[in-house]
Formats: sequence, C-alpha cells, structure tokens
Amino acid sequence: MKRMQASVMTSVITFALVGLASASSHRVRQNESAVKDGAAVQAAAPQPAKPAAQKEADCGCEVKVPQDILAVVNGVKVTVKDVDEPLKDRVLALQNQVIEARKGQLEAEINTRLLEAEAKRLGIGPDALLQREVSQRVKTPTEAEARAFYDQNKSRIQGEFGEIKDQIIGYLKDQRQRDEAKKLADRLRTRAQIKLLAASVTPPESDADRTRVFATVNGKPVTSGDVEDALKPLIFSVQEQVYFLRKTALDVKINDLLLAGEAKRRNITAEALFDAEVVPRVKPVSEEAARKFYEENKDRVQGTYETLRPQIVEYLRNREQGKAAEAYAEELRKAASVQVYLKLPEPPVFEIAIEDRPWRGGVNAGVTIVEFTDFECPSCAAIQPVLEEVAKEFGDKVKLVARSFPLDQHKHAFKAAEAAEAAREQGKYWEYIAILFTNQTALDVDNLKQYASQLGLDRKKFDGALDSGKFTDRVKRDLADGDKIGVDSTPTVFINGRRAREKTREALKTAIEAALKDGSKK
Repeated sequence: MKRMQASVMTSVITFALVGLASASSHRVRQNESAVKDGAAVQAAAPQPAKPAAQKEADCGCEVKVPQDILAVVNGVKVTVKDVDEPLKDRVLALQNQVIEARKGQLEAEINTRLLEAEAKRLGIGPDALLQREVSQRVKTPTEAEARAFYDQNKSRIQGEFGEIKDQIIGYLKDQRQRDEAKKLADRLRTRAQIKLLAASVTPPESDADRTRVFATVNGKPVTSGDVEDALKPLIFSVQEQVYFLRKTALDVKINDLLLAGEAKRRNITAEALFDAEVVPRVKPVSEEAARKFYEENKDRVQGTYETLRPQIVEYLRNREQGKAAEAYAEELRKAASVQVYLKLPEPPVFEIAIEDRPWRGGVNAGVTIVEFTDFECPSCAAIQPVLEEVAKEFGDKVKLVARSFPLDQHKHAFKAAEAAEAAREQGKYWEYIAILFTNQTALDVDNLKQYASQLGLDRKKFDGALDSGKFTDRVKRDLADGDKIGVDSTPTVFINGRRAREKTREALKTAIEAALKDGSKK
C-alpha cells in the first residue's frame, strides 16, 4: 500500500531535508501504473498544452543503452530520439527533479553535520536535540485550522473534510515542524564555519570523482559521494519511471513497425490491415461494463454516471482496442526479428541497519531479508506468512529482519508498531504480530492490550510500555531509516540491501538464490 503523506520524523533525516524544497518530489509514486483508471476518465477532456521542461544540466541519472539504440525490428533501428520525442517534456521534468534535488542536498548535508555537532556539544543525541528544539515547540493544529485550510483548498482536494481531517492536520504540523527546523538550522549556521568550495553541485563523472569536496563544515568535508548516496532513492525512482515511459512508447513503436511491415507484405495500407485484423477483435462496451467501471471508480472521479458515461465508454473502447492491437502485434512478433536493448534499471544496494531489530534465521546468514511493514496494511498481512515460510525453507542461510513502517493513513498502525515492540521486550514479537495481522480492523489500544493477555504477557509491563510511549522513538527510527532509502509503501522488501520488485513466493526464492550465488563468488 502506498504512503499518502510523508511523516515528519524527529530525526536527522527530517533536519537534513530542511531547505530542500525541490526534494518534496522525492517520492514520486508511479511504480505500479502510469495512469489510474479513474484518473484516465477525468483526463479524457482536452487539456491545455504545457510548456516544455528545460533541462539545465546533466542529471547523472540516465541509464545508457548501446549506441542509443533501444530496439531493432526486422533490421530497422529504433533510437532513444525516436521514442523520446513525444515524451521529452515528461522525461526532462523527471530528470530535473534530480538536478534540483542535488542542488538542495548539499544544504541538507551541511544542516545534518551542524545538527550532529551541536548535539555532540550538548552531550545529547541528534534526536533529543530535534525533540527539544523542534517538536516541543510545535503545537498540533486544531480542527478549526484544518477546516480553514480545507475550505481554502477544497477545489484541489479529493474527499470530504471528515475523511481527510487527520491527513490535513498531519500536513499542517509537518509544515510547522519544517519552519522550526529551518529556524534551528539558521541559528546553528551563525555559529559555524562553513566554506562552499563548488560553484554548482554536479554529478560525479567517475567513481574517483565522488571524493570531490563541495563544502566543509567546521573543517569536515561534504563530498560528491555524500550527496549522491543521499539521492540514491530519488535517482532510482526517476530511472524506473523513465524506463516505464520509454517501454510503453517503445512497445507502441515496435507494434507500429510490425503493422506497417505486415501491411507492406500484403500490399495494403496500415489502416486496412488494422481494420481487418484488429477491429474485429475489439469487444463492444456493454452498458453493464460501463456502469461497473463507474461504480468501481466513482470515489476518484467527479460527476454522475449519466454525465460521465460518454467518456467512460470511450475510455473502455480505447482500452479494448489497445488490448486487441497488442494481441495482434504479439502474433506478429513471433514471426519477426525483434531485439530490445531497453533494460530495467538495477535497484541500488543500500546499507540497512538491522541492529536491535527482531529477526529469525541464521546468525551468520549469507542473505538478509529486511521487510518494512505496516500492521494495518492488508498486503503486509498477505505477504508475512510467505516471507516467514520462504526464510524457513532456506534455514540458516537466510536471516529475516522486521522493521516497522506505519503509514500515515492507517490510524492505529503506529501504536500497533509500538505494541509489537512491547511484546518483543517480553520475547513474543513474532507471535504478537501474527495476532495483529489476523485482527487488522481491531487495532485500537484496548485490543492491543487484550492481545498481550492472549499471549500471557505481563500486562502491567506491557501496558506501561504502551501508555508511556516507551518504544515511540524506536518506531520513528524505523520510519526515518525507511524514508532515507526511499521506502514509500508497504510491504517493501530488501534482499541483501537491494529492493525486491516482485514479492511472490517464486520471485523471492529466485532473488534469494541469486543473492546466495553472488555471495559465494566473493
């Protein structure tokens, strides 16, 4: 499940993001699909043309392909330029996110070092400093303030106030915490020795170039490598989105070439071939199908079924036509020579802390699986037994580590994560989370405590930990670490630091076997 709004963590990560306005686009959420069905209907109406995005510099995020050739279809080359021409504005807009974020990340790195130095001077941790100087100074927005914000922006907000009140309050509190963090950063900067050594923050041209020093903070360097490591999640997100944009366009280009080639072979026009082979395959859109589509998406569109029906029918007809064309093109591909050089970008490898986290498996396992989970997330409940069974199948070769990542839209998820930690304190983490996943609609505090009784836990100790917020910082640490490596949905699984794209049993086993094989070569 996707994260609806980034939580504000009282952590070094939050502080590091101060002033990084362009990095608010850090978490672009198009990994699952480029267009949602409901949004597609709304977008059916003509839209005003947007000005072309201007790329100011090298984003350092482009995945290279051999000689800029994406595919060869029956001897005809398809280049990056051929595919990118209709996509250039969207591709450049994505790549500009990295360019802008790189500029801001240097400031973020400086702020992080200032925070760490001040915390060390005071003899406290960075989190404690942020708690004192930022969190404690921020008042939670009132319902009246949230209502005022909603009324001012309701033309751009989907949903009734009662449904999204908590999200608005969280957003407003987030802004207040950012303002306070900015004030803290400004105060610390007045007392520090900061030297900027580069006119612009550019990507490294080689591994050796990562040692280039952009700035010093009280004599300590901030290098190109520091900046690039912080941008890893964003760079990969952009690479992946550009890949899916290009893949969609490339598939269309390949299909067009195949259709044109077949039309030429038959000595007819491409339109005639389309009419003869594709149109008969298109299923008519029934009233029942149109009505069903509306009912499934009415929360995401504006208007009644009667007013939207023409757009819905048109959208569904186009979708069916696309399916028919794709099916026919797939038949042509089998008889054609098609080489595709466009490849999915490789996920980066992250260093993920696992100290003091619940785990199962081998102490010295060659493969470590780290799962970021939310106890109120149905997808997490579905994958949990799969992960545990797969890990068990590999025995001591695999270590399964759990980390919490309660999503903002799940009202009880954060407290449930604290409860899981309270159960772990008494040696019953795995047993307790099994109960949580079985009872996802009943995770209020009273039920959380009742589940502790079911396991025979010391209720006085458990209740005290839960009521006092004893493990709040531990959950916040998990959230902060997840944010740092680009976690924006649950469940998110990493295998030896690399994010798993697929989480089926077969895909997980294949990824584990590959990781074990890679480890044996070292």
